[in-house]
Amino acid sequence: MPLARRTLLTALAGSAAVSCTAGADRADALPSSAATGGAAARAARRLLGPAADQLDFDPPGGPHDTYRVAASGGRIRVTGSSPAVQLAGLRRYLKDVVHANISWAGEQVDLPDRLPLPARALSGHAGVPHRFVLNDTNDGYTGAYHDWAYWERELDVLALHGFNEVFVQAGADALYHRVFRGFGYTDAELRDWIPSPAHQPWWLLQNMAGPAGGPVSAQLLAARARLGRRIADRVRELGMEPVLPGYFGTVPPGFADRNPGAHVVPQGDWYGYRRPEWLDPRGRQFASVAAAFYREQEKLFGPARLFKMDLLHEGGSAGDVPVGEAARGVERGLRDAHGDAVWVILGWRHNPPRAIVDAIDKRHMLVVDGLSDRFTSITDRDADWGGTPYAFGSIWNFGGHTVLGANTRDWAELFPAWRDRPGSALRGTALLPEAADNNPAAFELFSELAWTDGALDLESWFEAYAVARYGERDARAVAAWDVLRRTAYGTTRADEWAEGADGLFGARPSLKAVSAATWSPKRLRYDAGEFEKALGHLLAVRPGLRGSSAYRTDLLDVARQALSNRSRSLLPRIRAAYEAKDAAGFDRLCADWLSLMTLLDRLLATDSRHLLGRWVAEARAWGADTAERNRLAQDALSIVTVWGTRSGAAAGLHDYANREWAGLVGGLYRKRWAAYFSELRAALGAGRAPGKQDWYAFDSAWIRDPGALATRPTGSTYDLAVQVRDRLRQG
Repeated sequence: MPLARRTLLTALAGSAAVSCTAGADRADALPSSAATGGAAARAARRLLGPAADQLDFDPPGGPHDTYRVAASGGRIRVTGSSPAVQLAGLRRYLKDVVHANISWAGEQVDLPDRLPLPARALSGHAGVPHRFVLNDTNDGYTGAYHDWAYWERELDVLALHGFNEVFVQAGADALYHRVFRGFGYTDAELRDWIPSPAHQPWWLLQNMAGPAGGPVSAQLLAARARLGRRIADRVRELGMEPVLPGYFGTVPPGFADRNPGAHVVPQGDWYGYRRPEWLDPRGRQFASVAAAFYREQEKLFGPARLFKMDLLHEGGSAGDVPVGEAARGVERGLRDAHGDAVWVILGWRHNPPRAIVDAIDKRHMLVVDGLSDRFTSITDRDADWGGTPYAFGSIWNFGGHTVLGANTRDWAELFPAWRDRPGSALRGTALLPEAADNNPAAFELFSELAWTDGALDLESWFEAYAVARYGERDARAVAAWDVLRRTAYGTTRADEWAEGADGLFGARPSLKAVSAATWSPKRLRYDAGEFEKALGHLLAVRPGLRGSSAYRTDLLDVARQALSNRSRSLLPRIRAAYEAKDAAGFDRLCADWLSLMTLLDRLLATDSRHLLGRWVAEARAWGADTAERNRLAQDALSIVTVWGTRSGAAAGLHDYANREWAGLVGGLYRKRWAAYFSELRAALGAGRAPGKQDWYAFDSAWIRDPGALATRPTGSTYDLAVQVRDRLRQG
């Protein structure tokens, strides 16, 4: 570690740092809690390595959701009501005292050999009991094929950031398979009904069923069940609670034929898929299935108290079943199995309807609101849901878009105002981006809401974040994050959006394209030229602070976003040249567009998190044989391109999960635009209208043969970011 960093840490720790040095011999002689046991200590060791041996974690206890980090006998002692709460205290120490940062996207843990003691005790308390994390769609858009190595770190990071309720859906496929074997279905029928993993979230939401490319194997079901159990066990070990899928009536085709007396309501279609049928929750058959579901679920995944389910999600039909009575039937099935259970339901569009929340025991329901920061019309969730407990939530990301930004101004204003309102039913926070592992500043800030009293000063927060993110105060780093605070992270719900605008390189080619995903913002929500200043500042951060994955992550994200934003100013110029029949200008501008895409792909290729090849390789690794490995690769590729069926793509699902990844930008996306420009140029030369392209067929052919996809990063992020800056300066 540079001498300057050591001196700075000593100064920040104050007189306590002297005690740490003076007690070095004694500290070395004491056994560490990381060595002697304890879930928090083991997590700290996984996250910090040998430096964690200088920390002592007391057995969990004390006031609920409260931590304390203080000097004790020349060592650092961490107390708290649970391992996860203790880890939240550790994160506070890392940020405030040693200026370190561990996130789900990049980290900086350049720690001194001897950790400084805090000059004063650091204490914190969560102002809300529920700190929920992970969207229903997370497994599909973040990575249905992640292994235990991924999940072990992810759970440690979530605990470190103070979350205490984690949605766990891995292995639900094996659960449904086991349950319905007892209701007249064969092994083969059920394996053909269950979608491949990347599409399973929408099966669990009752939107679709059936794999696109063949049945899931018994080996895959067993492996996912083992992973789900391991995740749930670790969540409990860390003092958090697993939130498991609940049963609300999904049944395979032909259920009534095999179970006489069952009342089943057809659910129609969803974006080209046949929705699973819905078993009337009022009947004895529902009670039997629910009892079997919860019994087998506990065998597979262990005990739980919170269960996530969304009745009649996105267009589901109640048919002749009264919604309120259906809700009571669902609640009865849950509470018969788990008397103290909490039904967790998503606040989304018209969900949950008042008919549901007015029918059930509100003390046993939690609404995780996905729209708290989206619409100005949302002002009183207490009234909307009749006093049902709810969590303030944000979906800053749809489909896994690689867009930077969030409505942080709304978070800082609305959360404390809604929490402190007399009689408020706000009981938590809910971090709900449709895909995780992106937007690390938003992740960090949102996680702190529950642990912050009073108002949040965003200018001070982003300055402190820049210091911890890179290890020391650097004027250019602080300036970069101030630019980002005012641009990508300075948007508000005033324009009725919660996410940033995606880039046009990932759009289906059109001279009139305004977004890549159908339901994304149609314009940039901040000034692109102002945003680009952040790239220059980041590149000027002093060399000693550029070595961390945190710095490289941020540099790539900002350079990628700045380059992507140029697509929005360049495309209108291409259109103008085409409409003016300026062939030379059209050729030059199209060449610029394609060269920007090539540069973007090269930048993305420097980071393993931005490699499409890694995504596909992870999917293949789960296959039981060559045929299944190929099917799973297609599953992973389709979710980020056409999504699913032709009719679904035509209805708007195509490119819903577009993202700027190496292999996508330089592969499918560039091929599409090159083909489109070529046809426009030919039409221009021949004085005819351009021919129409079947983009679904184009994309599907590429999915079947994407060519070689790199699985290892190449090149220097810094060097490519310099090239991006220089290219942008050319105009």
